[in-house]
Amino acid sequence: MGNIHRPRRGSLAFSPRKRAKSEIPSISSWPASAEPKLLGFAGYKAGMTHVMMIDDIPNSPTAGMMVSVPATVIETPPLRVVAVRGYEKSTHGYSAAGEVWAASLDEDLKKVIRTQGSSEQGGNITALQEKDISDIRFVMATNPSKVSGVPSKKPALMEMGVGGADVSSKLEYAQRVLGSSISISDVFSEGNLVDTIAITKGKGTQGPAKRWGTQLQKGKHSRTGKLRHIGTLGPWHPHYVRWTVPQLGQTGYHQRTEYNKRVLEVGENGAEITPAGGILHYGVVKNSYLLVQGSVPGPVKRVVCMRAAIRPKQMPEGSIEMKYVSTASKQGV
Repeated sequence: MGNIHRPRRGSLAFSPRKRAKSEIPSISSWPASAEPKLLGFAGYKAGMTHVMMIDDIPNSPTAGMMVSVPATVIETPPLRVVAVRGYEKSTHGYSAAGEVWAASLDEDLKKVIRTQGSSEQGGNITALQEKDISDIRFVMATNPSKVSGVPSKKPALMEMGVGGADVSSKLEYAQRVLGSSISISDVFSEGNLVDTIAITKGKGTQGPAKRWGTQLQKGKHSRTGKLRHIGTLGPWHPHYVRWTVPQLGQTGYHQRTEYNKRVLEVGENGAEITPAGGILHYGVVKNSYLLVQGSVPGPVKRVVCMRAAIRPKQMPEGSIEMKYVSTASKQGV
C-alpha cells in the first residue's frame, strides 16, 4: 500500500482567523519617499471588467502581442484632509503626540466625529512644530455622498502616510493641504505599482474543509457520517488541542493586502468604463476612477485603500498601450 501524504493544510500566517475590527482597513507601514506627497488613497470597489492591451513584460511568452487582462474598477472621489497627526518615537514604537484638525469641517463628518476632545482645531500646525515629532500622517475622509453605488453616506476616516525628506518638509506640505481635497491624479498615475488593502468578503462560520482546505474523508473512513471532519485532533501529548489543528470558525471578513498591483489607467470620467446598464450590484461610476490589473480583496461597494508599493518589483517604464476596455452589458443580454 502506498504511503498516504498529508501536507500542511492552509497557511498559519493568517492566524488567528477572526473578524476584522472595522470595515475600514488600517495601514501601519508606509514606503519612504523624498517627495512631499500623499502616499496612499482610498476608493470604492465597483466591479471587474477586462481590457485588451499589448503585453510589455520582457521575456514574456506573449511579449509584444495583444492579450486580454482582467481589471478592477475602483471609484475614487476626492479625499479630504481633515486632520494632521504627529507621532513620536517611544520604547514601544510610534505613539501619537498630537493632532491638528482643519478650521472648518463638513456637516457629514458629524456622523462619525462626536467630539474632538483635547485636539487642536484651527488649521495651525504650530503646536506640532513645537513637539519632538518623528513622523506625520494625515487623517483623510472619503466622500460617499458623491458615489451613487454606495448606500451608506457616512464618511470613512483613515490614516494615510505622507512622503518627505524630513519632518519639516512634511509639516510644510501639511500646512498647505490641511482642509483641502486631494484627487487620485495627484497621488497615482498610469503604470504605478500599488498595494491594495481591504476587508475580504465575510462567509460566517465554516467547517475545516472550507476554512482550511482539508481533504474529505475516504469512503471507508467516513462510514460514521463525518465526511468533512478532520481525522484527528492531534497526539496524546501535549494533552490539549493545539492551535495549528484545523477547526471550524470564522471565515472571511479579514484584512488582507495584495502587493504590486499595476495601475492600468487613471480616469476622470467614469462613464468611459461603465458598461451598458451599469455595473452589476453597483450602478454607474460618476467620479474619477482607477483601473487596477487583476483582482482586489473585498466585495463590491467596499472601501479599498491603495498604498504606494512598499516592496516594488521591476516593471517596464513608459505608458501602457491599451487597445480596448470592455463596456459590454453584464446583464446577461
